[in-house]
Order: sequence, then structure tokens, then C-alpha cells
Amino acid sequence: MSNSHLFLKSAFPRAPLQNGLGRYVCQLQRLTIRYCKSHGSSRGVREFLESKLLDFSKANEGVVVYVKPRRHKGPSLVAEYLNGDRQVIFCKDYTKEEVGKWIELLRTQSGEKTNVRFRKLWHTDNPSIQGPWTPFTFREPSINLTKFPNNELSSSIKLEPTATETLIELFEKQKLESK
Repeated sequence: MSNSHLFLKSAFPRAPLQNGLGRYVCQLQRLTIRYCKSHGSSRGVREFLESKLLDFSKANEGVVVYVKPRRHKGPSLVAEYLNGDRQVIFCKDYTKEEVGKWIELLRTQSGEKTNVRFRKLWHTDNPSIQGPWTPFTFREPSINLTKFPNNELSSSIKLEPTATETLIELFEKQKLESK
């Protein structure tokens, strides 16, 4: 077990700008695809541009896509988010499927820094002062010490007859009436 969490900033997980409460707003604002037209390490990016870029841009109209050919430079994806953060992914020797997966990951992220230690897995803006609800919150405390099955508790519960019991009862009545 490491102590690396001691050096991380601690925070609560929260959606940016209350995203998802009204309508979903894609946090990716701008995507810049940089590649070389002739170098072999940019082949996957070039194949992605030829086959899947139009589909991506039609499906995500809120994202501005820039394509920058650069001579003798490695391919990269630069994502800029609404909160002003930038994320750069170098995609040297990636296939077009891998480039598509990275672009989809950049599209679905919020742009928040991921080097934060979360204190809880959930967060609410209006926390309850009563504490969390559990299935045992309003149960009788004596049940904690009871040995089951218990005749006292089962007699207080009124169970309706099952469908099979009802059919057997009707059959017995018909049998008695036919005699």
C-alpha cells in the first residue's frame, strides 16, 4: 500500500455546472487533431480522418474539430474543455480504432483534473442532517435479539392463502357438495 494519496488534493466528486440535472451539456469544446501527411506513425490518424471524422462531427455538433497537418511531427489529439483545461494525447502508431476510442474518451470526460483523491463515492448539494437511511431504520429494536423462526412474530403477520391453497379449498367444497 502506498502513501501517494497523501500528496493528492482531496475533493468531493461533483458534476461540472450541475451537468445532467437539466439537460446534458458536452464539456468538450474543441478538439484539434494534429498529424503528418506522409509519416508512418500518423497512418491510424489519417485513416480515422478519412473514414470516421465526418460521422463524429455530425454526431457531436457542439464540438469544434480542427485538423492540422504538420510536417515531420508526431500525431496528437488536443482536447479543450469548457472549464479551460486542455488535455493532450500523443497517438503515435495508433490504429484508427484506437484513435476513435481516445476521441470518444475525450468527448465523454468533464475536463476536471483526475489527480484528486475523492473523499466519498457520492455527493449531494443538500446533505441530510438525519443520517443515511437503511432498511433497518424504523424496525423494532427487539428484532435484533430474536431467534428465528419466531412464533410470536409470525402470528402477528396475516398471510393470505396461496393460489394452490385456494384451489384445494374450492376442490374440497365441490367434493362435499357433490356428495
